[in-house]
Amino acid sequence: MKNLEDLEKIINSELTTKINSSKIKHDQLYINIDENDLKNVIFFLKTNKETKFKQLIEITAVDYPQKERRFKLVYLLLSHENNNRILVDFYIKENDIVSSIVDVFPSANWMEREVFDMYGIEFKDHPDLRRILTDYGFKGYPLRKDFPLTGHNEVRYNENEKKVVYESVKLEQNYRNFDYESPWEGTKYIKDQTKE
Repeated sequence: MKNLEDLEKIINSELTTKINSSKIKHDQLYINIDENDLKNVIFFLKTNKETKFKQLIEITAVDYPQKERRFKLVYLLLSHENNNRILVDFYIKENDIVSSIVDVFPSANWMEREVFDMYGIEFKDHPDLRRILTDYGFKGYPLRKDFPLTGHNEVRYNENEKKVVYESVKLEQNYRNFDYESPWEGTKYIKDQTKE
């Protein structure tokens, strides 16, 4: 296992202008970059004889709707030879298009499609950018914080039409009765019953 401190020094010295910050936390190396340096950094981490991060584990995003640069993209790489992990992250605005890394890691194809489907983040030069987890006619992006918890549509099989139909979600509020009292104080209906 290569020492993380040494690895951090190597990466910072080789990619001086491309690394905004780096830190070691939870036995992993975290580096923050700018979006336009993504392909160069990922290519370096994979091909450099010292780093050897030859496996892409995950690509994901985090949504911060209150920030101007709303999304944080996170790339997790693994070096089997050195038994090290590195997290590469950067922030983008809502409508920014990110460079695809499919030509560096072919496995990124699936992961970038997941990020597109769940967050609506588009990848430039992706060979097949379409929904992968939701239906083709699906509206919205389920992992965005502003996506309604119940969704916009519900799907059911219509016996009369003999097909699957989409309908707007209808939330009945008639039967909702919220009791905000502490469970130790008892609920209103139990208090009423004990008084009789």
